[in-house]
Amino acid sequence: MNILITGGAGFIGSSLSLQLLEKGYNVRVLDNLSEQIHGKEESESELFMKIKNKVEFIKGDVRRKEDWLKAIKDIDIVVHLAAETGTGQSMYEINKYIDVNIKGTSNLLDILTNNNHSVKKVVVASSRAIYGEGGYNCDLHGIVFPNERIEKDLLAGDFNVKCPICMKDVDVIPTNEESLIHPTSIYGFTKYSQEEMCMIVGKSLGIPVVAFRYQNVYGPGQSLKNPYTGILSIFSTRIKNENEINIFEDGKETRDFVYIDDVVQATILGIESENANYESFNVGTGVPTEVITIAQTLKDKYNSTVDINISGDFRLGDIRHNFADLTKIENKLGFKPIVSFDRGIELFTQWVESQEIESDNYENAMKEMREKGLYK
Repeated sequence: MNILITGGAGFIGSSLSLQLLEKGYNVRVLDNLSEQIHGKEESESELFMKIKNKVEFIKGDVRRKEDWLKAIKDIDIVVHLAAETGTGQSMYEINKYIDVNIKGTSNLLDILTNNNHSVKKVVVASSRAIYGEGGYNCDLHGIVFPNERIEKDLLAGDFNVKCPICMKDVDVIPTNEESLIHPTSIYGFTKYSQEEMCMIVGKSLGIPVVAFRYQNVYGPGQSLKNPYTGILSIFSTRIKNENEINIFEDGKETRDFVYIDDVVQATILGIESENANYESFNVGTGVPTEVITIAQTLKDKYNSTVDINISGDFRLGDIRHNFADLTKIENKLGFKPIVSFDRGIELFTQWVESQEIESDNYENAMKEMREKGLYK
């Protein structure tokens, strides 16, 4: 079985490639080796080096149809991971995110529709970002799907999510796949567009499509160079450079952190199971973790004395909470996350300790957002 993984030299893609090779698949990777993730030289990228000479590698860009045509030849399954992934960055690099995530996907779908090919299945990476805030419970109105928080409240230090009907504070609940889709960032919009485009075309052509709505993926191999995405990596790089950690809002915002091995396992289930066909699945742990807990845990693991500054700063478009309801993926695919948060953090920090200290470009990234009026 021949599998093409776009973005296959990235964090998820490289780990998935190695696991599929172990299972006997023939793996081809299409990746542009983005400097933001891999660095200026290929030899600098641990992610690329771990798949080099093990997979068939094509350096190319999903925005170029000719690269797709070369990569898709004799392929049975496409796993489409290639995308720009920074939620904050997407709010001002709008053309870039539309071009890579939506136009890049349209090139694949155009080929499937109009060219001869052997593709029998498409797996596409979506994101929890498509839900925006996701589901909440209001004491008066039951389950609601709040709008994005307003700047006036955030400036006043009120970071709580409000019922869209009565404007009272609401309590977060697990978000399932039937929840309202209302992204609050360009990134989230592009991920849902990818998902829906693939589903529509797949159904029209009779090519099964599976979409995975990944939560916050972390683990060894996550880029320590990228200041735009991956809170554990960003905090780790800050700590290793002996810079204080800036915590947005009040530090009580939560995310669902899922370990890379669990993400790879879920993705392989989607590749191999017919029960996954034409379905979208959450992939997470179903456990919310506060950002302040992440910062303090990392500081302790690295035996660091850096300050943790709960600044009250905020980024427009950020969500307050979101964690996954895994009922569907458990019932249909038998997926259950194996790696606990404590174990995953231990493995991640051990790996970070073995790496060279990367330059900390976080302040430059925040400066860009502040100049655009997106970071307060």
